[in-house]
Amino acid sequence: MECINAQDEEWAEDWKLIVEIFDTIDHFESLLNKLDVNFLREVHQKVLTLNMKKYAWSLQNYIIEKYSNEKI
Repeated sequence: MECINAQDEEWAEDWKLIVEIFDTIDHFESLLNKLDVNFLREVHQKVLTLNMKKYAWSLQNYIIEKYSNEKI
């Protein structure tokens, strides 16, 4: 039973970190949106935030897969 509780706690901690990463990306994106920059820089900023979100989604999928494949 302790193994299940430890796994639940580990999953909860990992999931909390994923949520923090998404929140940080959202905050970063809102800060970038406040800048008055030319079109090319705006496009680069959008590409940057999309790549960060894509990476965060891959981390999220990794966490889901990691804990769904573990034996209880």
